[in-house]
Amino acid sequence: MPKEPAEVLKDALSLPAEARAALVDTLLESLDEVQVDDDAEAAWRQEIYHRLQQIDSGAVRLIPWDDAQSRLWARLPN
Repeated sequence: MPKEPAEVLKDALSLPAEARAALVDTLLESLDEVQVDDDAEAAWRQEIYHRLQQIDSGAVRLIPWDDAQSRLWARLPN
């Protein structure tokens, strides 16, 4: 019977650092085998290009990460 993901994670975290790094590398490499949706990739490239144009033209104002993070934390319920 296959192990639950939480159990696999627990086992993996008990490994020495070098073994965990090798495991991570193998897992990430396995994701490269996933089929890529070319239409989605093209749409993301277009969106990134559009956003970069907005930044370059001054149409949007960038804020520092610390400010953005503070704003996000403020939105969370207490």
